[in-house]
Amino acid sequence: MNFLSPEAFAFAAAIPVVIVFYLLKRKRVVKLISSTLLWQKFLAETQANAPFQRLRHNWLLILQLLLLALVVFALARPFLTGNSRNSRLRVLILDGSASMQSIDEKPSRFEKARTEALKWVDGMADNDQLAVFLVGAQTEVKQSATSDKQALRRVLKACEPADSPTRIAEALKLAQTLIRDQEKSANPEIHLFSDGALPNLGEFENQTLPLVYHRVGQRVFNLGITSLDVRANPDNAAQRAIFTSVVNPMTNEAKAELELRFDSQVLEVRSITIPPTNTFKDVFLAPQTRDGVFTIRLTTPDDLAADNQASIISLLPQPVKVLLVTRGNRFLEKALRGAPRVQLTTASLLADAAPGYDLVVLDDVTPLAWPAGNTLAIHVSQTNWFSEISRVESPAIVDWRNTHPLLRFVNFDNVQVAESLAVKSPGWGVSLVDSPQTPLIVAGEIDRRRVIWVGFDPLQSTWPLRISFPIFVANAVEWLNPSGANASQLTVKAGEPFRLRLTQPPGPTQITRPDGTVREIVLEKSSHEIIFGDTTKNGLYRLKTGTNEINFCVNLMDAAESDTRPRDGLPFGKYGNVTTATVKRANLELWRWIAAAGLLVLMFEWWWYHKRTA
Repeated sequence: MNFLSPEAFAFAAAIPVVIVFYLLKRKRVVKLISSTLLWQKFLAETQANAPFQRLRHNWLLILQLLLLALVVFALARPFLTGNSRNSRLRVLILDGSASMQSIDEKPSRFEKARTEALKWVDGMADNDQLAVFLVGAQTEVKQSATSDKQALRRVLKACEPADSPTRIAEALKLAQTLIRDQEKSANPEIHLFSDGALPNLGEFENQTLPLVYHRVGQRVFNLGITSLDVRANPDNAAQRAIFTSVVNPMTNEAKAELELRFDSQVLEVRSITIPPTNTFKDVFLAPQTRDGVFTIRLTTPDDLAADNQASIISLLPQPVKVLLVTRGNRFLEKALRGAPRVQLTTASLLADAAPGYDLVVLDDVTPLAWPAGNTLAIHVSQTNWFSEISRVESPAIVDWRNTHPLLRFVNFDNVQVAESLAVKSPGWGVSLVDSPQTPLIVAGEIDRRRVIWVGFDPLQSTWPLRISFPIFVANAVEWLNPSGANASQLTVKAGEPFRLRLTQPPGPTQITRPDGTVREIVLEKSSHEIIFGDTTKNGLYRLKTGTNEINFCVNLMDAAESDTRPRDGLPFGKYGNVTTATVKRANLELWRWIAAAGLLVLMFEWWWYHKRTA
């Protein structure tokens, strides 16, 4: 047993003082009486003239000495030494994602994690070093490795959670780089304070990562909005269809109320029932006569408020001016005319950049001047799109991305292609339809304009005979429509940057956040784009640049964050796993138990004294 404050044993000098008080004789008061017959015992005590008396057996003296000894022992702060390793470098990763705002821990999971992290700072040795990372959608290095406890406490107290999902891989890679060059004797460790609502960390499965997982959280009691979309109602052009889904990660059925708002007006409230560990999907129909914001809210309270609301900017549909450059393709022309709100113009040759059109469709025609706007290029290619171009006969369609908006409700079963251009997948786009030799359809963005490239001529395939062809054309018109693209840019996920392309030189620019704070943005006069990264809170943001005002929405909508089950372990691939750490004190102090024992002795002494005097 060791002592943190051995100088407290100096207070043991008070023990002889207590004993001296019990040795002193009482001072008697002289009184005259007529006879000593009834006062023999008292008379015998008055015969001794010495100031001290013999020490007698006295339980109160024993209790008082015991109490004093316990107080001195507690002040000396005894502790038992354990076998814990002395880690000279620790990287402390604090999870600041949305799920850490759950209130099953009081006042929240994040506050509980911060409190535990501060205890680690208090337990640092003088030669230990600690680095602090805050992780949400991005990793922030709040404090580089230091031994300054005051600086570490100040940094931890300044950390705040965000309404964003967790992207932990970047933080672990950075921490791994930090501890890689440390000597083995330093015992470097990575301490993660989180509830475990993280993606699979399979990329670290075969790496010796000294990760210690400190779990926070007690339960799962939450419902969350995970998707929101607005589209035109095909049955009524004056209405909008609002698609939403709500996840229930709990193991019991949940009932809730779902509220639809347009700007600040409540349009409809529905009672919904969600099966356990399931997702409920619903569709609202609402009229719209002006541009505005549709908001879905869960009004039933739960542990996490960040995923109970989602908003989306809804712009009134505008006519789409489409220029079709073709030698003659009735299937394509008919599919374009059948797309909603399309004003179609046809031509056999394109000699300029087509500035008056929202999008241009090139059907097996190489233009004299390439369009300046969004383009659907069919069986035609520009040299700066692909590095090499060749041809392939009868390419078989083996795969397609049905999760991409362009291929929504599109199926390529039983579609045969006679011939196609063969290219390598470019860096500016993603392959949507693949054959073993080449991508057949590529979509992406070049020089701030959207491009869809189809490598084969539909007339040299069976595709125009399938229902998927007009559906694809309608999806392409919607995806290439500049107004539709702008509307999609006005809704971003929490933690991701908001981008807005400028068509004129910027003026004074400021953004008002949902909490009312205003951020000034300084832009160069030559800037062509606004990039705003401080999107850590859900809600409606208001951008004002010059005389223009634009609203955009930030939402969480992440099923992994809405699943607030505290995990006992972290998944590291198929076979790897890191279980939650069991906290053990390396130096177990005993003074609290000794002080409690002293309090019990004091109470017993008080009871014993009053029993004797009663």
